[in-house]
Amino acid sequence: MEGIPLIQHAPWFEEARFGMFVHWGLYALPARHEWVMNQEETTVEEYSKYFRRFDPDLYDPREWARAARNAGMKYVVLTTKHHDGFCLWDSALTDYKATNTPAGRDLIAPYVEALRAEGLKVGFYHSLIDWHHPDFTVDGVHPQRNAADVESLNAGRDMDRYRDYLHGQVRELLTNYGTIDYLFFDFSYTGGHQEEYWGGKGRKDWNSEALLAMVRELQPAIVVNDRLEIPGDLVTPEQYQPAGPMMVDGEPVTWEACQTLNGSWGYDRDNLNYKPVDLLIRMLVDGVSKGGNLLLNVGPTGRGSLDPRALGSLEGIAEWMKLHSRAIYGAGASSFTAPTDARYTQRGDRLYVHLFAWPFEYVHLPDLAGKVEYAQLLNDASEVFLRELDPAQQALNMTPGGQPPGTLTIKLPVQKPDVAVPVLELFLKPSALRQETVHG
Repeated sequence: MEGIPLIQHAPWFEEARFGMFVHWGLYALPARHEWVMNQEETTVEEYSKYFRRFDPDLYDPREWARAARNAGMKYVVLTTKHHDGFCLWDSALTDYKATNTPAGRDLIAPYVEALRAEGLKVGFYHSLIDWHHPDFTVDGVHPQRNAADVESLNAGRDMDRYRDYLHGQVRELLTNYGTIDYLFFDFSYTGGHQEEYWGGKGRKDWNSEALLAMVRELQPAIVVNDRLEIPGDLVTPEQYQPAGPMMVDGEPVTWEACQTLNGSWGYDRDNLNYKPVDLLIRMLVDGVSKGGNLLLNVGPTGRGSLDPRALGSLEGIAEWMKLHSRAIYGAGASSFTAPTDARYTQRGDRLYVHLFAWPFEYVHLPDLAGKVEYAQLLNDASEVFLRELDPAQQALNMTPGGQPPGTLTIKLPVQKPDVAVPVLELFLKPSALRQETVHG
């Protein structure tokens, strides 16, 4: 794969740092994971019971948008169509859409309107896969992969016709709703990927080059991810935290970690494996400290409301963001090296020390001696004190030993601030910024 340049035409993306992913569709009714059709090898006919009963009477995208904005998120990405092929908008190319369910209406238009009303960027997810479409061939990912009559099921199916359908639906989405800021395609699965499936599909099946060219023509300023099996604007690690800045061919690239609250993307009623709020915040901080974004997923219920457990997580993040947002928005990686159990983010002359573990009285910061003018706890702007210990100082009964040359020591209160992740705000001297520029 060719190198992926840092985004030039959409600087908002890297400055935003935090977005909401929303997986919502027919799979909210079985409430057993968004891949339930695949996992239970359900036929189109069997799956149609959810189509006949999809009636999200509590759907209020304004609630979603407010929850996202309050949590500090700057953009939202909604599944317009997932792998089961069901469309949330009034597509002219299929009858398998929300307008033909008891919902009886286009569900994308109010979502777009709600996001814009809250000042959020508008994102669409669109599956390249479609297990409902009659021309999409059965393969190793398809729910009918183990059917006894796979050959007869594939007889007459035509991926050329499906490709036209795919392109046509993307054209609808990027034409009918005004400016769209972000498009998340999902996914390609030819050989050479983490898992190999027979009959796997990729760039040739989607005609990815032509598809991406159409997207750029319709929405010149849009951000597009990397799952067409050709370079996009960013890379999208999923369900893991990168060990460092993401690189392609030795060059840094824009990236976004896609993460769930509990391991499932769609609403999964009995999945109780929710990450605690402090872990979610540490994941966000960890990503920003490495130059990346976090796209955190929620899965609304079959009635269209946000799960109370998801709302609780978002409210916990919102509480932390209210006090610490300037350590995230517009911040990124720092050239300084953080100590163990801490992460740095930096925004101009302000270096933020996110303390993942609260130390007893002192934290030691390498290579920052003489480079900090002032330091405070970010949550309440209370001063903390700077010290430089003599490296030659011997540890005695009541005297701590010295630290390596260049170490800045900060004296902390014994009591950890009552926040999920405490943050120190360090004001760097101009000379430190000049040195950073030279070494960076």
